[in-house]
Parts: sequence; C-alpha cells; structure tokens
Amino acid sequence: MTTLPPARHLELTHFTPVTDKTIEEVISGLSSCTCCLDELPTRFLKSVLTSLLPQLVQLVNISFETGAFPKALKTAVIKPLLKKSSLDPKVLNNYRPISNLPFLGKVLEKVIYQQLTYFLLSNNVFDTFQSGFRPHHSTETALIKVTNDIRMNTNAGKVSVLVLLDLSAAFDTVDHGILLHRLENWVGISGTALNWFKSYLEDRTYFVEIGNCVSDKISMTCGVPQGSILGPLLFNLYMLPLGQLINSNNVSYHNYADDTQIYVSLTAGEHGPVDTLCHCIEQISLWMQNNFLQLNSDKTEIIVFGPQTQRQSVISHLESLALKPKNQVRNLGVIMDSDLNLNSHIKAITSSAFYHLKNIAKIRGIVSKPDLERLIHAFVSSRLDYCNGLLTGLSKRAVRQLQNIQNAAARVLTRTRKYDHISPVLRSLHWLPVTQRIEFKTALLASLFMV
Repeated sequence: MTTLPPARHLELTHFTPVTDKTIEEVISGLSSCTCCLDELPTRFLKSVLTSLLPQLVQLVNISFETGAFPKALKTAVIKPLLKKSSLDPKVLNNYRPISNLPFLGKVLEKVIYQQLTYFLLSNNVFDTFQSGFRPHHSTETALIKVTNDIRMNTNAGKVSVLVLLDLSAAFDTVDHGILLHRLENWVGISGTALNWFKSYLEDRTYFVEIGNCVSDKISMTCGVPQGSILGPLLFNLYMLPLGQLINSNNVSYHNYADDTQIYVSLTAGEHGPVDTLCHCIEQISLWMQNNFLQLNSDKTEIIVFGPQTQRQSVISHLESLALKPKNQVRNLGVIMDSDLNLNSHIKAITSSAFYHLKNIAKIRGIVSKPDLERLIHAFVSSRLDYCNGLLTGLSKRAVRQLQNIQNAAARVLTRTRKYDHISPVLRSLHWLPVTQRIEFKTALLASLFMV
C-alpha cells in the first residue's frame, strides 16, 4: 500500500532566534556530563556561563540564520552499552551504541527540539497512537490504552490477539533521504529550517571508545545518533506513515518509539480479523524493507486474550498460519499473561525488589539515612511505581504483595521492628501506601488528558 502525506496548511520555514534567557535555561537544564571532545569541562562552562552567554547566543542564532550545524560538533564518541546485565558480553549484538556528543551540540539540539516540538503539537503532527518521546506520554500511557481496549473486548465476550513487533537496530538504519522527505512532506518543514536538518544529518562521524582503546573515525551515512536529544524525535517522524498503513487494514495499534504493537478483536468462530492481522503484518514487513528498517521475526511475539473457552479456537487458527502464540509476553517492561491478571508481573516485581532491598540492608550501617532512602527509591520504589496505573482494579491480595515490599523498605530505612505497626512509619516518611500511589497515578494521568 502507498501511504500519502496529510495536507499541511502551516510550514516551519525557519527557527526563532533565541535570547540570553533561553540559552541560560537550556544549559542549566542539561546534564553536566562532559564529552572527551569538549574544549571546556561542562561544569566549568556552567560556572562561567555569564561571561560566555553572549557568544553562545550568537553561535546558536548564526546556526539558525544560515541553516547550518557546526561541523566541529558532528563527531560522536560511541561507548557500547550492554542492553541487559544478564546478556553475554562477548556477543556484539547484545550492545547498544550510545553516542556521547559535544555539549554545545546538545545545546543546539535542545533549542531545536523545543521549537520543533511546539510546532508539532500546535499542528497535531504527532501520530495519536505514538507514546514515545512525547510530552505527557510514556510506556505507561501506551500500555493503559492497549490493556483497556483488551479488557473492554474481554468484557464484551470477545477474544483479542496482540502482536508485539520487534525492530533490529532501528535507530541505526534510518535513511537520511527518506527522513528529510518526511520532514518536508509529512511535517511541513522547508526553507532554512529544512536546510538546518540537512546540515545536521550530513558529514557526521563517530569513533568507538572501549577503555583505553579508540577506533578510527568512521563516516555515519545513515541512522540518528542514539543518546542525542533530537534522535528519538526524528525517529518518531520517520515512522509517521506506519500508522496510516496499519489504520488502512482496520487493525488497532500503539507505538512507543520503535516498539509497535498491533491487535484485533473477534467473536467466537470468527477468523477474518486474524487473517486481516496476518495481512497487515506482511504489509508492515514490506514497508519496513522499503524504509531500510528490519523486522525481527524471531523476536516478534503473539498472545491471545479473552474468555478461556474461546481462546483455544483462535490459537489453533494462528498455529495453522505458522504463528505460535505465547501464554505470557513482556510488553514495554510489563509481563502480560493471557488472563491479564498481572500475577506474573507482580511476582517478578516482588522478587526483584526484595533482592535489591536485601542488598541495601547489608550496607545500611555505612550509609547515611538520606543516601539510604535514595537507594531505596532508585531500586525498590521505582519498581513499585513503574506503570502502576495498570494495577487499578486488581484484587487486594495482588496489591498486598507490593505493600509488603514497601513495608519492608520502610523497616530497613527506619530500623522498625518486624511486629511494630508500620502505618505511622509510612506517614512519618511521607510515603503513600501502594494502593494510594496507584490511585494518585491514575488521577494524575487522567488530569493530563482532560480536555
């Protein structure tokens, strides 16, 4: 199928010159990490920012006026990062190529990011069902949308089939010519603004640094830098036609950056929607090939939800099409099972959180209380809070397992004895109990999307 860009009545022809205040706010908001290519350490630059501010503002505005990204800022230092600690470090495919970029380049990218995002939001350019790298969107909003649709279908007595599509090295294979075409024809960028993006993408180089070993410089002829500020946003715009293609097949979908999930619902004995889903996957695969993206069929997963008595006939039909559904899958960090009760997910949270809490307890004698609390929030509370909006409506028994983790964390932090009442301790720490944290998250998300 051929996808067509939507009609755009407004264009972004140039970027707005910045003021001292804008650059000061941008620099203050960026991390103080220094790239080995920086002439000045970032912390030092921030400490003398008042003296350098006029020159930095001039640099940014000249870049905007000329539509040129400084060549000196186009080199990236690639430091391979193991995707998961459990993976074999000897297998190169287990690493993610994270770019460490010059600080001034990040300043330029951040200003462009702000102005481009404002334009995209003002003109409704974002795909409605793209939750990656958008204000007020996250993995949680993506999962809530999908799980809510599935639950509604289940309540109506329908079966849902969910397919999780996996892309291989998606950010690294983005074709620059196609990306510029998307920016011009799908987004509405032209003139000096489009020239700026051309300059940003062309003549980029990188070298790999591992310990004391450094490779030669290599030209970057495709892809957007992982670790850059603009990279994820540009990738979202690169993927804009995909939603149109999926919609044309009457298949539901939701994206989070390069993670795409598509799903259909059907009644007992109905096979048409499954056949449509398979046809849609074929079209997606072809679209990916034409756009220099690779669909990883080995990591693509399928799961069937709905009344247990009706699932088997759908599973049998999928198997006849050489598709093998699973009983549970990991979707954006959340373990989803066919009954959608999230028991496996809660069990995984419990196991991981108690493991980290046990290790934290071992060092509490040599760590200050404020630092101990930071460790607990980083390794324990973060696990309780991740996508906890999905836990709304679950049984008290399921949520109690998570409350036991929080109680144990509070006892470790305050040295409260096992049989002492924990509620006063939680109040003294200003920690909302797990149920109330879930309710607060739900209310917060609802407030963000209220018209």
